[in-house]
Amino acid sequence: MPSRTPSTPSRLRIAVLADSDTRWKWGALTARRLAGQVPGSEADASRPAACDLDGFLLRGRATPTSRQLAEVGADAGAPAELTMAQFLDRAAKSAIGRAEEPAYDVIVLALVGGAAQAALHGLAARWRGRARRPVVVTGYVGVVYEKLADGLLLRHGADIVLANSRHDAERFRAVYEGVGADAGAVTEAALPFLGGAPHRAEPGRDTVVFAAQPSVPESRADRQYLLRRLVAHARRHPGREVVLKLRSQPGEHTTHIEEHPFQKLARGIDLPPNFRLAYGNMGEVLDRTDLLVTVSSTAALESLHRSVPTAVLTDLGVRENLGNHHFVGSGCLTSWDRLDAGHRPAPDAGWLAAHGVAPGEAHQRAFDGVRERLDALLTRRSLPPIAPYYTPATAPGYLPGVLARHHLAPDGTPLPGAAPAREPKGLRRVFRDAVRDAARGAYRHGVQRIAPVIRRMGEL
Repeated sequence: MPSRTPSTPSRLRIAVLADSDTRWKWGALTARRLAGQVPGSEADASRPAACDLDGFLLRGRATPTSRQLAEVGADAGAPAELTMAQFLDRAAKSAIGRAEEPAYDVIVLALVGGAAQAALHGLAARWRGRARRPVVVTGYVGVVYEKLADGLLLRHGADIVLANSRHDAERFRAVYEGVGADAGAVTEAALPFLGGAPHRAEPGRDTVVFAAQPSVPESRADRQYLLRRLVAHARRHPGREVVLKLRSQPGEHTTHIEEHPFQKLARGIDLPPNFRLAYGNMGEVLDRTDLLVTVSSTAALESLHRSVPTAVLTDLGVRENLGNHHFVGSGCLTSWDRLDAGHRPAPDAGWLAAHGVAPGEAHQRAFDGVRERLDALLTRRSLPPIAPYYTPATAPGYLPGVLARHHLAPDGTPLPGAAPAREPKGLRRVFRDAVRDAARGAYRHGVQRIAPVIRRMGEL
C-alpha cells in the first residue's frame, strides 16, 4: 500500500502543452475540469476551486495564430510558444526553494500521438531517479475515427489516458490489453467543452449551420459538391439563414492540413443573400443554430449535447476516412436530398449516452471519476517511472523516428542542438520571429496553392 500525504493540493499547479488551436482548447478546459470547474455550473465545494495554469504551445506547422487562440474560447490566458526540448526543461524544474518538489502537480499533454510519445519519453528521461514527479494526463480532442491502435499506443505511458465516453473507454482498454500493455490509465470522462444552454426554438428564426472541417472531405471535387449543395439549400429556402461555419482563415493551420478552403472555393459563386460565411467560437454559433449539418465534425457532438437537431451527411458515403461511420446507430445519418425536403434527424438516446453526449446533468459529473483517480495519484509520496509501451526493445524500427522528429534520442534525451542555450532578445528576437512567420507563411502557401496545382498536373 503506497504511503500518502495528508491531502491533495488545495490549488493545483497545471501545465498544458498543446500543438494546435483545438488541442489548446481541449487541454485548457481539461485542466479546468481537473481542478473542479464545470462549464456553466458552480464548482463542487469539496474540490479545488481553481488552478494555476501555465500554457505552452509546441512550435510547429500547426502553431495557432492569436486570432485562432482567441476564437476557441478556452479563457486561459496566452500560452507561450516553445520547442519540445524547452518544454522538457521547464517540466523538469522544481518548485522554488524545494529541490524534491516538482514545479507542477499535473501536466496535460494536448498533443498529436507522436508528439505525446516524444513528451512521455522526454519526461521519463528528465525525471529518472527523482522521488516525486507530476501526474501526466493525455487524451483525444474529439471523435476517434482513425488510427485507433497507433494513436493509443503513442499515448501509452501517461498516468491518465482520458476517454471521452463509455464507448471509447471500452475500445481503449481493448487495444491496450490486446497488446499486453497496462490499461489501468484509461479513465472515462467526456469532452470538456460540452456545455451551453439547451436548444430553444425562437419565433421567426430558422438557421442552418454547416460545420466545415479542414481535411474532411479532402478532395477539391468533394468539397465543391458540399458547397454547391449548401448554396442550393439556401436558394431552395430563401426564408432560412444558411451559414457556412469555417474553422480557419486562409493561411492559418489546424491539426489537419486544409488544401482547399471553402472560402476560396466560394469565390466567384453567386451566393444568395441568405447565405453567409462565419468564424467564431462554435458554442456561440450553436446558440443561434436550429439545424447543424456536417460530415463528421466534433461540432456534431457539441450540437447533440445541446439537443440541437443534428445531421451527419451520407452524400459522400459512410466511410472510415470521412469519420461519419462513428455516427452509425446515432439516428443522425441523412442526406442533403432529405434535408432539402424538410427532414430533421432524431438522435438515438442510447447512442448518445454511450458516446458521452447525452443532454442533461450527467455531464456535470463526467469528470468525477477522473478527479478521484487524480486524487489517488497526487496523494502518493512517489509515482512509478513513466513506462510507455513503445521502447527501443519493443519498437526499434519505429520509436527512434518518432522521437527524432522532436529532436530526441532513442533514450528520450535531447539531441545536440535541440534547444538554444538562451532565447534571443531585442532585435534578434524580432528578426527571428519575422523569419519564422515568413517560413510558416511560405509553407502554408505551398500547401494551399502550389501543392494542389502540382497534384493536378501529375494527373494529366
